[in-house]
Amino acid sequence: MKKHLVNAVYGVLDYGSYPFGMLLVAPVVLHKLGAAEYGVWMVSTALVSAGGIIASGFCDANIQRVARLRGAGGTDSMVDAVRSMLGINLVLGATLAIAAWIAAPYAARHITVASLTPVRECLICLRIASVLILVRAVESVSVSTQRAFEQYRDAAQVSVGVRLLTLASAALLVQSGHRIVAILAATAIFLIWGTYLQFRQLWRLLGKPSLWPAFHPSETRLLLGFGVFAWAQALGGIIFGQLDRVMLGIYLGAVALAPYALCIQFAQPIFGLTASGLNFLFPYISGRAIAASREELKRTVLKAFACNLLLVSGSAAMLLSFGPRLIGIWAGAGLARSAATILPPIVVGSALMGLGVTGTYAMQALGLFRTVACISLGGRAAMLLVMIYLLRHMGLEGLAIARVGYGSIALLVYLPLGYKLGIGRMKTAAASSLAIARELHEESGL
Repeated sequence: MKKHLVNAVYGVLDYGSYPFGMLLVAPVVLHKLGAAEYGVWMVSTALVSAGGIIASGFCDANIQRVARLRGAGGTDSMVDAVRSMLGINLVLGATLAIAAWIAAPYAARHITVASLTPVRECLICLRIASVLILVRAVESVSVSTQRAFEQYRDAAQVSVGVRLLTLASAALLVQSGHRIVAILAATAIFLIWGTYLQFRQLWRLLGKPSLWPAFHPSETRLLLGFGVFAWAQALGGIIFGQLDRVMLGIYLGAVALAPYALCIQFAQPIFGLTASGLNFLFPYISGRAIAASREELKRTVLKAFACNLLLVSGSAAMLLSFGPRLIGIWAGAGLARSAATILPPIVVGSALMGLGVTGTYAMQALGLFRTVACISLGGRAAMLLVMIYLLRHMGLEGLAIARVGYGSIALLVYLPLGYKLGIGRMKTAAASSLAIARELHEESGL
């Protein structure tokens, strides 16, 4: 129990360090460099983030595979899987990095068309960001493998340290008169250094083998076979996660987009913190899926869902109670009034997505990547049509209501999971959750 709590805490720290640090540093950069320079920084970091997520989309398959081999004692196959994963990520990361590098001149001209930022400066920033996509792809192999060993602390300490150093250097550089290129260069130095530290830890964890990238046929085939569905889900998450804001901006303009985007920003941590805090479930269940009985797996999933429910309901209740006041402090009374009517459905939508975390991790741990991807992508595509309809007939409020349906899609994973584990055949889900919550209370000694 203690080990799981430690992993959960470090998972939350890994997720929350950058956005909360950005809340402190962003005003300094914005004040010193202005909106145009700040915008270039945001575009560059968004490119690194989105590109890194796409390039490392197969790493969920790596977690599942390494955790399962670890549970079965397949040490040699583990090393083969990691080296194959490194080869896959190098190819995918290099492809995305080259594409971003080639597209950078075109993007730079459009980004700077209405600002005083030099095109050359923007171009340099975008090309640094394109290189960092490859670095992130490589780093994710080490981080995912350490998570497969249920070792969250060491990986999170390096990741959090790199992010905090990056943000601190950004504040110091702008205070010293430097511009965005210097911030991106410092980011590159820290990220490369952090990747080296991550791989040094991984090398020791695996028994100091060779970690040179390779494509072992059997392991590569397995990783690609079910990893492609995890990758497609990651790509779909990025695309569908931004389409609502694009549609709103086109249909109602940038003024209507501001309160909606702000509400999304405030509500997103409900899902993000829950997903990062419960991420340890994925390697935990993966490593025990072969040896454990159906009853043991069912018991684990019900315990996790009880924790999931407590986390989501508590954070959603806090945001519904204090969210309008926080938005007023952050963005002003006028924007807070516009956001007041759309915040509740957006919070509920994010909470519903958060409730699907346990089911998603359990399904992937059992190797059912295809089912999860089909539910996620198919459901989101269908909800896109609903979003368009509600936006046209109800405007901003309609799009906010559609977020409830969008979040509900995440709960569909419990249907095949319940069938797989036989949940609900002997007793109701409510009674099970209450019993598990009581057991968790007793185990914690409270």
